Amino acid sequence: MAQEVIAAEDGRASLSALEFGEPESVLNRRAMILQMLEARFVRTWYEPPIPMEGLTRASHASAHHKSAMTLKRNLLASTFRPNRLLSRRAFMALAQDFITLGNGYLEEVPGRLGEAARYEHALGRYMRRGREADEFYQLTGAMTAHEFDRGRIAHVKMPCLDQEIYGVPEYLGALQSALLNENATLFRRRYYINGSHAGYILHLDGQFTEDSIKTVEESLKGSKGPGNFRNMLLVSNGDGREKEKVKLIPIAEVAAKDEFLGIKNTTRDDILAAHRVPPQLIGVIPQNAGAFGDIAKARETFVELEIVPLQFMLAEVNDIAGADIISFAGDGEV
Repeated sequence: MAQEVIAAEDGRASLSALEFGEPESVLNRRAMILQMLEARFVRTWYEPPIPMEGLTRASHASAHHKSAMTLKRNLLASTFRPNRLLSRRAFMALAQDFITLGNGYLEEVPGRLGEAARYEHALGRYMRRGREADEFYQLTGAMTAHEFDRGRIAHVKMPCLDQEIYGVPEYLGALQSALLNENATLFRRRYYINGSHAGYILHLDGQFTEDSIKTVEESLKGSKGPGNFRNMLLVSNGDGREKEKVKLIPIAEVAAKDEFLGIKNTTRDDILAAHRVPPQLIGVIPQNAGAFGDIAKARETFVELEIVPLQFMLAEVNDIAGADIISFAGDGEV
């Protein structure tokens, strides 16, 4: 909250302006996760080029973003063949990490004789790779980590143009659109929480006591929703000749000018283009009947062009572990 008093030198009416709310930076921390794509060596491991916690939180930024990743995970899980080494539950967790973070990890659990008894999912958000290719750590605190035995972790990753330590997800080009989609939704929510207005100027003209002005100030601050729009109280200590002593001047009509639907539709198209997901497969409603075509053909094409390549990438675990852990059923069998 900032207050500014403007006094006239010739003794005429003075103005007192009081503003509520603070501006928010356009480049916040979540939007800056794309600025560095290098893996820095810290202590005993490499830090990922993109913060894993940022990608995890951004996965919930947009309904279409989350739905597209869930669709890929479910299609992969539906064709996966469970076996004694890897359960369907562990594979679904691996696939979700791989699609969301660009990295997937499986931990080998040894049996009594030292052979691999089974493989369990290791949470990708907290996994870090050491200096050597078979050296892995799992963060347990701000400065602590658990070191795995060498050769116990199978790491699959998506390709990256900047480094070869970690993978990066394919949808990075649309991440800003997903965040913009979220911001548009939050803006509209704040609009309704704030009393269906996008900020205003409350103009008081005439002789008002300080107690009256303070009462108005407290009422404005009390009625304002949390983290919402900038409102301003303007007090003009004039001679009271104005007919309207109190004026409410809207700053903008959000319903007509915020382009809410345009932003939602444009960002949705960006997200679906980045994931290459047919809109009819994630519940997008067409504007006219039959606009999306045959859903069965769309699914068949999507599986062939997107799911089968993901199956091949995940099946690299077999080469790392030296065992047939991951296999799929269907036309594009791996």
